[in-house]
This record gives sequence, C-alpha cells and structure tokens, in this order.
Amino acid sequence: MMAASLLTLLTILLTGAASAGLYLWRRRWVDAALALVVAASLAGIAAGFKLPAAGAIALAVSGDGLREAEWRDAPAQKIAWTMPKTAVLRLDFPRTLTLGRMFKLTVHRSAPGAARLQLLAENGQVITETRAEASALEASISVQWLPPAAELLVLRARLLGADGKTLAEGPVPLNVVEAAPLRVRGRFSAPSFDLRALGDLLVNSGALLDWHVTLGKTVTRSETARAPLAAADLLLVDAAWFERAPENQRSAMLAQVALGTPLVILAANAFDPRLWQASLQLELKAQPDKSAGAPLAMPVAPFNPASAVAGAWRSADGALWSRRWQKGRISWVGVGHWHRYAISEPQQLGMWWQGVLDQAGVERDEEVVWDAPSEMPFAGQRLEVCAKGVRGEAVFSGLGQAAPWQRRPDKADASCMAVWPKAPGWLTVRAQGKAPRSDRTQSNNIYVFANDDWPLWQAAQRRDATARYAARTAAPAGANSTPMPAWPFALLCALAMLTLWWREHR
Repeated sequence: MMAASLLTLLTILLTGAASAGLYLWRRRWVDAALALVVAASLAGIAAGFKLPAAGAIALAVSGDGLREAEWRDAPAQKIAWTMPKTAVLRLDFPRTLTLGRMFKLTVHRSAPGAARLQLLAENGQVITETRAEASALEASISVQWLPPAAELLVLRARLLGADGKTLAEGPVPLNVVEAAPLRVRGRFSAPSFDLRALGDLLVNSGALLDWHVTLGKTVTRSETARAPLAAADLLLVDAAWFERAPENQRSAMLAQVALGTPLVILAANAFDPRLWQASLQLELKAQPDKSAGAPLAMPVAPFNPASAVAGAWRSADGALWSRRWQKGRISWVGVGHWHRYAISEPQQLGMWWQGVLDQAGVERDEEVVWDAPSEMPFAGQRLEVCAKGVRGEAVFSGLGQAAPWQRRPDKADASCMAVWPKAPGWLTVRAQGKAPRSDRTQSNNIYVFANDDWPLWQAAQRRDATARYAARTAAPAGANSTPMPAWPFALLCALAMLTLWWREHR
C-alpha cells in the first residue's frame, strides 16, 4: 500500500512538472504556475498529511521530575518523561508512636545485596543495627527499637554497603506520645498467676481497671478504677466466669460487644464445650499437651478450636482465635502460663499482649485525627496539613501564623491548610476539636527536613509523584495526530484548473 501511494505521488509530480515545462517553453508563465498549483494540490490529497492533535505537544520533563506539591499546582497536561534508572531509597517508619510500641524503620532499596542498617541516637551512639547478606532476595532491610520514654526525638539512620562505606544517612524524626489510659472491665471466676501478671501489665501501662475476681463461693476481690469508668474500651473475662454467669449477664455482655466493645476470653479454665458452641458458635476440641505462640511458647488451653479456620473464627498462630460480632470482636486466648515470662522476658510479654489487644480490635476514638504528610516536608516549600475533627483556626507555634481550616474536594472527612515552614526542625500545629463543648486544644508535631536530607529518598518521591501525574493524562504524550482534511487541496485544485481552462478558451 505504501509503495502504491509513493508511485501515485511520483506520477502526479512528474506530470505536473512536464505540464509546467511545456507552458514555460511557450512562454506562458501564468499557465505554468497554475499547472504547478494543480500538481501540488493533487499531491497533497495523495500524501495524506497529518497535523498534531490538540494538546499533543508534551511538556518535556528531565531527571527525577517534581514534587507532589509542585505537580498539584500544575494543570493536567501530557509530559514527555523517562524515569531514570539510577538507584533510589524509600523509607518507611511511623512519625508518631505510642509509648510501649515497637518502632520499626524499613529502608526499601532498588536491588538486594549485602548491606548494614544502623539506627543512631541523637548523640550519635548506635542504638541497634541489622545486616542483609549478599545472598538475600529481599531488597528491604529493617531495624526495630523500643523507645523508653515519651519525647520528641530526631534519630539518624545510616545505610552501609558491603565495603563499609556509607551509602545514605539522614534524620529519622519520631514523636513518642503517652498512651491514653485503657479502660478495662474484667470479670474472673478464679485467681491465678496468669491473671496477676496480666493485671500488673495493664496497671503498669496506665490502664483503668474495674476488676472482679471470685475467690470463693461468696468471696470476691474487687479493684475499682482510679477514675470514673463510664464505658469500657475492653471486656476481659476468663472462660470459667462466662460458663458460670447467668444467661442475662452473658446476654448483656454480648450486647455490649455487638455495639463495638471488644471481648477477650482467657481460655485456660474452659470446661463446657457445648456452651461455647451454643452461645458463640465456637466448636472446641480437647487439646494434647503442646505449646503454641510466637515468639513466646506457652502451653495450649485444655479446649481450643481444632484448626486455624473454625467457622467464623480465625487464627494466625494457633494461640489466638477471633471473630466479628456485629460491630465488635470476640477473641479466644487459647494459651496460658504466660506469667513465667513476667520476670524472664517482660518486654517480650508486654509486646505479645499488645499484639493480642491489637488483634482483638481495641481502639480508642481520638477527637482529632491528624493525617501524615504525603511526602517529606522541606523548609521554604509548601506543606499541606490535614486533620479530621477540627474547627476554627490552626496555629503554628514558632511561625506566628494562624489560618482557618478549609475543606478539600479530594478529602471527604478532613480539613486542610497550607503553610511554608521557615527552617528545618519540629513544627507544632495546634487546633480546636470539633466535638460539642470541646475546649481541649489538640497539637501535632511535624518534622521539617533540610533540603539536602536523604537525596536518594527525595529522588524516589519525585519519581513517584511524576509517575502519578503522568497517569492523569488522557493519552500518551506526543503519540496522537489527526489527518489533514482533503477539501482545501481539492478546492485549490479545482480553482487552478478552472482558471487554466478559462485562459485556454478566452
């Protein structure tokens, strides 16, 4: 097809040139020009010229691209950009951490290989480090650390190569905050060392306990909370209490769970499998003498579900089963004798119970929920601050600036505002809660990086932001074009031929 088009175009051009040559030989200059116009018009129709489509002219982008805040200010348009192949890093860590939880920093590398990741304190001392061997298949490398106190920290992370040279180093900001007191209502049929160890863990964490333990047929030991306990965040019972409780008490407790309060059942003294099948659809089987749980191995309870999946109940480690109960969750702790680790492994025991409470769905509603920045904040560049449940104005300490919160179309429940930090370091934002009659001022600490911090992480964020912006365009940049319409060529050809005919017959 292409060869035929070229032959047609060549024939038209040769014929036009021959006609113009004959007119020139007869010194008819105007007619020669008209012959050339006719030939050019026919050639234009045969060639099928194309014009660039509207908006197809692409914006040329070089290097790693721009930041998310810079692309957000730009109108949607096609870009011509090729992502560089050089190595980058991506860091993943919580900016705010509740005291008692483990801090984990993960560095995602471009390729696996031997490396060493160090976490350094503010005085430069190495807190912890981990190694990745040359044979490792994972490109990610992580370190963990348990903060000892609630404070604002600026740690440092250092990534070393196989030869010991520093590949990347930069600040790691962390805001360790005190945990809100957990309100626990506990009902138990018999005392035990496990129960005592669990009570000590909760008290040491600052929890408010409403604790009732049956010591005998008519003797009960009670411990009331140091502050009024209007509503509980967690219901905690042992299996024997649930089995011996009257039907109306069990129904009232399950009604609280249905409204959203988690229930954790200590299964070590379970005795009646038929009751659990009837009340909670939990099918129990007698268990052999074995251990379960990780990283702490504990003897299993006398009765547990036979498998990790038992109807609506699910387990990940053979130690804890849980299921949804309308708006709440019920958990079955199928191990015991954790009191043995209260002295030998107190930190591991606390972390294990924290995992149990997390799987149980223990949550405390915060009046104001702050959104973490989508990318690294920098001094002198726009920073977007968003939060849920705020009203009035946001006040930035150190900047002498206050601005009202504004709703954003892409933020369904949050309000946002923009600020330009002046210098690197911690930036404190204070706002008023939106709850009725709320007089408490909520604050959030945001760390502002220096412009030369973590250059490889900056490059990765710019590449990700540029790739997201490129995906917003309707079509690939510079790839579209539209055929040029043939009617202008046809009209010009017709006019030239009519003029030539008129000159021949005048």
